[in-house]
Amino acid sequence: METKKDRLIRGTALDGRVRAFAVRTTALVDELRRRHDTYPTATAALGRTVTAAAMMGAMLKGEEKLAIMVKGNGPIGQITAESNALGEVRGYVSNPHVHLPSNSLGKLDVAGAVGTEGFIDVSKDLGMKEPYRGSVPIISGELGDDFTYYFAVSEQTPAAVGLGVLVEPDNSVSVAGGFIIQLLPGLTDAEITEIEQAVGAMPSVTTLLDQGLEPEEMLRYLLPDAIVLDELDINFVCQCSRERVEQTLISLGQHELERLIEEDDQAEVVCHFCNEAYLFNKDELQVILDQAKS
Repeated sequence: METKKDRLIRGTALDGRVRAFAVRTTALVDELRRRHDTYPTATAALGRTVTAAAMMGAMLKGEEKLAIMVKGNGPIGQITAESNALGEVRGYVSNPHVHLPSNSLGKLDVAGAVGTEGFIDVSKDLGMKEPYRGSVPIISGELGDDFTYYFAVSEQTPAAVGLGVLVEPDNSVSVAGGFIIQLLPGLTDAEITEIEQAVGAMPSVTTLLDQGLEPEEMLRYLLPDAIVLDELDINFVCQCSRERVEQTLISLGQHELERLIEEDDQAEVVCHFCNEAYLFNKDELQVILDQAKS
């Protein structure tokens, strides 16, 4: 079956008093699974995080970008995700080889992998001298609830966040995606209650995506009067390059470069985000050392 391309819908509802995002990230999450060899529970945790990152990136403008770090006390270690306003997303986990028995609902035990204690840190590069930073404690480890809490506490915007990843028996990702519904000033208590009930009653994100719903259909499931403002393609993009790695090696300093040349005859640098390996032989390291000296 041909994989549908990943796309994000940005919309509004209730006369602009609700801002909404819905996204399919199946190809992105499966690409990360393949690159990092994540086991199913790790795939789900990383997938939920990069899905949230994709939607939060779509809230930015121009050259702005953000980084999310989920630092829980579970076996997966830290989850890192980065995104920007162009729909470019990347991410990785400290320990990709984590798979736990299903939870009491028969689902992948994401909270068990992430942990139920720790923090979610969000850093936004908005072109200012200092990045905006927000941090909230992990409240469930399931991540959807945790990002809901982040919006309420750190950005003072009540929100509903749904995130889901469905992993096949062969470890591939069959569907992944999510939504963020942000409640803006001006809503009545009755309208807020209606939205909360719709979110509570809706099937899981993965159920809807698995049924073939497009992101805009998922939005209208929650907000029947939703108006689509625009859409954005979501892609895995890593900013690493051989030139950037060379600059990293230069920053090690002369002493460390001389040690690499004398002891190892080569250097291999692996990018955390995409798992690409960059190999430099002795002659190439000598050129880099000469640059470091100049």
